[in-house]
Amino acid sequence: MKAGHKCLLFPSVLLYIIALCHGNGQFFNDNGNLILPGSYNIPWMSTIQDFRTLSLITIPGTHDSMALYGGPELECQVLSLKDQLRAGIRFLDLKVFGLGNTLYVMQGVMYQHSTLKDVLDTVKAFLAEFKTEAVLIRVQPESFEKNTVNQMVQSLIGNYQHVWVTSGMPTLGQVRGKIVFLQKSTFTLGIPLVDTAVKGNSQVSNVNDKDNRIIKQLNQATEACGGDNAVLTYTSGSGFGTFWGMFLTPKRVAEKVNPWLNQYLRQFYPNQPRPCFGIIATDFPGIDLIQTIINLNSW
Repeated sequence: MKAGHKCLLFPSVLLYIIALCHGNGQFFNDNGNLILPGSYNIPWMSTIQDFRTLSLITIPGTHDSMALYGGPELECQVLSLKDQLRAGIRFLDLKVFGLGNTLYVMQGVMYQHSTLKDVLDTVKAFLAEFKTEAVLIRVQPESFEKNTVNQMVQSLIGNYQHVWVTSGMPTLGQVRGKIVFLQKSTFTLGIPLVDTAVKGNSQVSNVNDKDNRIIKQLNQATEACGGDNAVLTYTSGSGFGTFWGMFLTPKRVAEKVNPWLNQYLRQFYPNQPRPCFGIIATDFPGIDLIQTIINLNSW
């Protein structure tokens, strides 16, 4: 069932299906107050064998992870970083701008009320509590020379031992309790990253077309899983810059895409083993969508 379709259902099932039809509920979330069920398994990586390489794990992530401010055109998330991690997010997507000795987390020209040091401190505290987990971080420098940001990140790391900055693909056992950096383009620390997106992928004028593009990206991700690179698929998008999609904010796109994505991924549950999709980075994910992505790792 596509998000946005009208429902003609009996009242007994209506409350459950409303979320699927209209994009609300636990697949899409725009409520900043995280409430986890008592049985929620925060350290989900604890169930995965140490010998499994990181590139063979399907990992839930967020696109523009700290983009909580700036209005409808810029906002891509609603949960704080601490709550994203507790909900199961293990990939963070950060745009940073260097000024003086500080790396500020940005979304466009809007400062996101956080520095990269703040982010790393939050992740370190989480990993100190949940030592079975690993958190992958993509740093995207904004408007300054790449060597500068590499040096500034190295300075932030300092003598911290629980970090992976080499290009070799580790097993999960090697990176438990660690921050794992991903390198691409102008950032050169960590595991090489392959992005399945093509030019214009983030522009959305028709959500059905976006769904089809995501399918193609996830097919590419499956083929690349298990190699020497981390593989990343963004499901995010907005209509800004297109005529027909000018009112499609990142939130409105996620509201329609997330329930569809949940249903699409769940079709693979009968498969044994289930396919690997690498990193799937979303906007405004609900906890049920995060769990659907995590549960693809049940072999």
